[in-house]
Amino acid sequence: MCNIASMRKFLVLFLIVLLASCSWPFGKKPAKEAQPTKTEKGEVVTASDQPKPGDVRLINGIEYIYARNRRYQLTPYEPEYEWVRRDEYSAGLFDSVTDKLTGGSAAKKDRAEMETRMAKLEDSIKQRQATAQGRPAVQQAAFQGQYYMGRPGAIAVGFSFPSPKMRRRVLVLPLADQTNYKEEHLEELTTKRLISRIEDTGTIIAVDLPSLELTGDPSKPEVMRSLYDLYGIEAVIKGTLSDVYSSTSKMDGKDEKEVSFALSKISLDIYNTETGKLLRQLSARNPFYLSRENGDLSSEKAKVRAIDLAIELMADDLLRTLLNLDWHARVASVENDRVYVNAGRLSGLQKGDVLEVYAPGDPIVDKATSLALGRTRGAFKGEIEVVEVFGVDASWARAGKDTSFAPTDLVYLKQR
Repeated sequence: MCNIASMRKFLVLFLIVLLASCSWPFGKKPAKEAQPTKTEKGEVVTASDQPKPGDVRLINGIEYIYARNRRYQLTPYEPEYEWVRRDEYSAGLFDSVTDKLTGGSAAKKDRAEMETRMAKLEDSIKQRQATAQGRPAVQQAAFQGQYYMGRPGAIAVGFSFPSPKMRRRVLVLPLADQTNYKEEHLEELTTKRLISRIEDTGTIIAVDLPSLELTGDPSKPEVMRSLYDLYGIEAVIKGTLSDVYSSTSKMDGKDEKEVSFALSKISLDIYNTETGKLLRQLSARNPFYLSRENGDLSSEKAKVRAIDLAIELMADDLLRTLLNLDWHARVASVENDRVYVNAGRLSGLQKGDVLEVYAPGDPIVDKATSLALGRTRGAFKGEIEVVEVFGVDASWARAGKDTSFAPTDLVYLKQR
């Protein structure tokens, strides 16, 4: 019995020691946790034998980021992730979408930059809407030799445009739809938003095509010439909408809201109505990651944002091209000493402005290329001073003695 009692005591003591070894100091030593380190730039990273996407390491003084291998989808022999020099890394389509949906650390910096740019773009759109009626401020800047280019508030200095305070008349033709969404009539939406974008600068008048009494294709040189002579339209814009695509995914979370991105391409041909020749071609695709939209109808909203972004990328070049065309108007009729002009308040004319009147000039053709270079101003007929602006866009000026004007004469703003 004594031996059995001793044995029981020994077994109980052994079990107590065995159980306590899991937590006592003399038990098994716990694994050492990975200690955070800092790079030379002060960014905290975690040293781990099993790196995770987004981890950063400092090797020989150079930062590397553990990112998705873009060759992984092309061949199965490539690793899914690899170490990439941070200065050579840019988030690809998969990274920019997947990491943003999952909250991955690799996209935190890119997401912050994206959100900042989106906020600036949204602010610029709001500013354009708020200043759509703020044309006098635009004219004031123009008199000082400066002009609003791009979003309102951003003044480009160093561009000397002819007749800087006058608004150019432009005919924007309906864009052609070359997308797979023809039932959504995105070309109509794009045309309207393009017109709104250039008109909101306060420098362009987009003429409504149905208001013109035209016979023939407005993109033909002979029809363009009548636009120039009769209506004072300096340019015709013809374009296409193409390559519109969208991608929609579910966001992780309680509500599982949709998130969508879209891509679009807009191409524009700008014609000079005086010569009937192509003046410039512009084309732009929107940055895919900036088109992000959430919630209901996110796909449709992403397409609209993609279109706005593509327009925004071309806006500055488009406006510079249009404003480099010299402004002119036409004598509409002459009654005694009154000369009526088909331009007024909307075009930028004010009481007291002095206009120079010229007869229509002759066309100049390059003999080597047979291309029209434009028309010279005809015989100078005199000056007239604006007495009153009336109607939507008309004015009348008083003619001096011994002057003879005709309805075919062209008028130009006298530079002061």
